[in-house]
Amino acid sequence: MDQTLAPITAPIPVRASSTDDPAELLRFAKDAHRLGAVALATLVDIRGGAARALGAHVVVAADGQFCGYVSGGCVEAAVASEALLAMAEGRDRTVKFGDGSPFFDIVLPCGGGITVAIHVLNDVGALQHVLDRLERRQTAGLAYSPEGQTLEAVDPPPRACWLERDFLSVYRPRTRVVLSGQTIEAQAVARLAEASGYDVIVRGEGEGGRVAADIIDLFTAVVLLHHDLDVEAAILETALHSSAFYIGALGSTRTHRRRLERLTAMAFGKDDIGRIKAPIGMFGPTRDSTSLALSVLADIAAARLVAYA
Repeated sequence: MDQTLAPITAPIPVRASSTDDPAELLRFAKDAHRLGAVALATLVDIRGGAARALGAHVVVAADGQFCGYVSGGCVEAAVASEALLAMAEGRDRTVKFGDGSPFFDIVLPCGGGITVAIHVLNDVGALQHVLDRLERRQTAGLAYSPEGQTLEAVDPPPRACWLERDFLSVYRPRTRVVLSGQTIEAQAVARLAEASGYDVIVRGEGEGGRVAADIIDLFTAVVLLHHDLDVEAAILETALHSSAFYIGALGSTRTHRRRLERLTAMAFGKDDIGRIKAPIGMFGPTRDSTSLALSVLADIAAARLVAYA
């Protein structure tokens, strides 16, 4: 009896998660690599406007599952399809979408265009290097060579960019929020910060700034939500001696003047004192804890973008 073999069809791309956190994407790639082929798609060029920054990733597993974003969500399935073709061929490829693309049916809402480089991972050593450094809250870098079809760990560049014929990506630790206070405002800020994916550490009254000194780094925002200047004094002093990218303190303009007088008497200079955002938040005055939390987290997010654009 003649038997007809069914044609082999490519997997259908299916989004596995909605995360855009770089560490989660690289962990997804590492886990998928244990089970089969996996591709790392990277946004390497932007023409006009774009929803994502250079260096943004989509990770695609051999079974069609993918996660990450290189746009606002309008091309990711197409990127996954291209990645599946690259894995089937065993060769990297570069694809354009939007302006200047051969895919006339895929239009970016922003009207611009993007180029995505798709790399079929041979090993995950470089990814593990990045994950190890992020775990230690250190910046990491990768260099992708389209010609050599290689991905290597390198010293992190200031920002994602092309360097000669290689594309360099940079990975920074997630924002940490060191929150001091036991007020209802502190509880609201902690809830919203955790929901935003930030690393949240709460220090209550009576816990000195000495402990906080070990956890405040370049990617840390210090938030002081006390109604008493005496209570905030220890951790504020520690914060001013740290490399925190954001220091904010609760209180009115009058309260902040008293704070400045205290710090000046302690021999802190204008540059140090000028680091304090007070009254805290992006907008105000607020009259409820939820509005204050939104104001504080928006201010932290904006400060992070300025510090590490």
